[in-house]
Order: sequence, then structure tokens, then C-alpha cells
Amino acid sequence: MAKKDYYELLGVARNASADDLKKAFRKKARQYHPDANSDPGAEEIFKEMAEAYEILSDSQKRAAYDRFGHSAFDGMGNTGGGTGFQDIDLSDIFEGIFNTFGGGGRGRRRQGPRKGADLRYDLTVEFEEAVFGIDKKITLTRPETCGDCNGSGAQQGTDPVTCPQCEGAGEVRRVQQSILGQFVNVATCPTCEGAGETVETPCGTCNGRKQVNSTRDLTVKIPAGVDTGTQVRLTGEGAPGTHNGPAGDLYVRLRVQPHEYFQRQENDVLLDLKINIAQATLGDKVMIPTVSGDEHELTIPAGTQPGDLFRLRGKGVPYLRRNARGDQLIMASVIVPKRLTDEQRKLFEELAPTLEETTVRAQKEGGFWDQFKGAIGLD
Repeated sequence: MAKKDYYELLGVARNASADDLKKAFRKKARQYHPDANSDPGAEEIFKEMAEAYEILSDSQKRAAYDRFGHSAFDGMGNTGGGTGFQDIDLSDIFEGIFNTFGGGGRGRRRQGPRKGADLRYDLTVEFEEAVFGIDKKITLTRPETCGDCNGSGAQQGTDPVTCPQCEGAGEVRRVQQSILGQFVNVATCPTCEGAGETVETPCGTCNGRKQVNSTRDLTVKIPAGVDTGTQVRLTGEGAPGTHNGPAGDLYVRLRVQPHEYFQRQENDVLLDLKINIAQATLGDKVMIPTVSGDEHELTIPAGTQPGDLFRLRGKGVPYLRRNARGDQLIMASVIVPKRLTDEQRKLFEELAPTLEETTVRAQKEGGFWDQFKGAIGLD
């Protein structure tokens, strides 16, 4: 099988610079390396590209290839007639590639400052507290830097020592030989976990863990208008960082207790107002509670129907990031008495014949009842 053109394999022009060749090979290698691509044939493509780069990155070999093509290297593969493919040293290229795969980095020394973990605290608040906001005190148990060893993990009077495995680098390197040359794998040191040092005499307070659990009282400022699921962030009140990194954050997740007679619909509050038949029919004026705690006089017009809504503008829940409030909605619920006195019954009996007939009756064929049965598939 004829070999593919080396320039086409790497996807570069024939006048590509050395930097262009290196960038192109890095990109292709990340795509086709067996550790990153398990597709059949990927390994073979990877080997072809490595061979192409080995030839084109050498100025003398590239000149020979440009003049004679693949025939310039016939017999070099395993014959010992020259620098064969098995002798390729691509450690400079592959170190960068494997650092990408394994998370390492050339020249990396120890782990840098790392932010501490974020913590969560669930807090239940009353309906009115969520509507108008409040400062709530909470008691939180969380990890904090050990005060006896100042986070070193070592007993007082002693110091951590340089890690014997990585010699303080915080990382270990393993060189592997393959047909493609040397592979340099860089990984976090398993002994010191990237710290570059170990503790021979652990602190008696934290037992070398560098942190201890501590209980603290905090004040959470809850803004007006929060609802169940709202999270309030307290910056820097989470777990302490490592290697002099900043502390994490504390997220206080809120749950709002239901109200005795108010319900919330986004920034509106709904009140179910129960009225009797006489009030709904004749109209009335009643005093109703508001979410603010005061009372408001509401006029119920004559002929009010069950489910009718009345609106009090600006009497609802404040918006979190707007200087405005929702409304209070009052829904009329007409209560039908279950028991009547003799006098009440007599009055209703006298009233009934004078009222409009509203009972739904079965009609002739093609009327409402037939249409209803047809709609639900009973015809």
C-alpha cells in the first residue's frame, strides 16, 4: 500500500514552519492517540502521523523527503541503515500531550492555592419573614483550619518535611519506552497529594488532617421577597482552602412555611374570602387581612359569583431586585349553608319560585346533552 503524503497527514502546507508542524502534530495526536480514541484504525493513523512528524521536523530528512519523497527512506525502517522509526525521540511533544490527558504540567511544582469546598445549610422561615426579609441567626458546624498547628498538620515544635518520593516537587514522572519513543507521564505525587511535604509527627488536635470541626453562630441577612428554593450566599463562610487558598462559600437554602390563609403565586398573594349567599347576592362591605398585617375594607358588589377576583394593588410580595410589589388577590368563595332553621327554610321556599331557573335539563336529540355524550364518546 502506498504511503500517504506526510504533509497531508499533518494537514499543513509544504512551506509550513517548524512551529506549524509541532502545533499540527499536537492537535492530531490528541485526536488519534489510543488513550483518547478507541476507534479501530486510530492507532495506525497515530503512528503514521508520528512518522510524518519525525521526518518533517528534521531539516535534513525533510529536504530529502521534499526531493525524493518516501523513496528517500526506503530500507531505513528496521535495517539499521540509518535512524529508524523505532529510535524516534518525541518526548518533548508527548510530554505536552500526556500532560493534557493526565492533568500534569511541565515545570509544575506542588499544588497551588485551592479554594475550599462550598457548604449548604437548609433554613426554614415564616411566610411573613420571606415576604419582608429578616436577619436570622444560625448555628453551623463546619471544618476550620486547626489553630494548634496553623494548618500544617504537624505537632507544635515540629515542621513538615520534604516528601521523599517527589522530593518536594508535588508530582512524579514516569518515562515509558514504546515504538514511538519516550512517553513522559506526569501525575500528582500519591504520598504527599501534591503538597511536596509530609508530616512525620502529626498534630495531636487534628491528627495531621490540618482541619478540625468547629461550631459557629452566623447571621444570615434574608432579603424581602425570597421564596422556597432561594439560596443566600455567604462568601467565605464555607470550608477552609488548602495551600493558603481562600475559604469556600456557604449557601443557605430557604424553605418558606405555608401561611394559615394566604397563598403565594410568584409575587402575588391570594386570599380565599368566604362569603354567604346573602352577601354575594346583595353585596356587602367587609374587612379583610393583608399580608402587611393591617386590614383593608373591601366592597363586595351585588351579584358576586363564586371565583370572582378582587385585586389590591401593591399589597403583595416585594420583587427581589426591583422597588415594587405584587398584588393581593381576593377570590370569592360563596358558602352554601348545610343546615337551615325553620325560619330560614321558609324564607328560601318563598324566594325559590321567584328566582330564574338555572338547572341544566336533557334536551331533544341534537341538543346539549347529545353533544356532551358525543364529546366523551358515549353515543
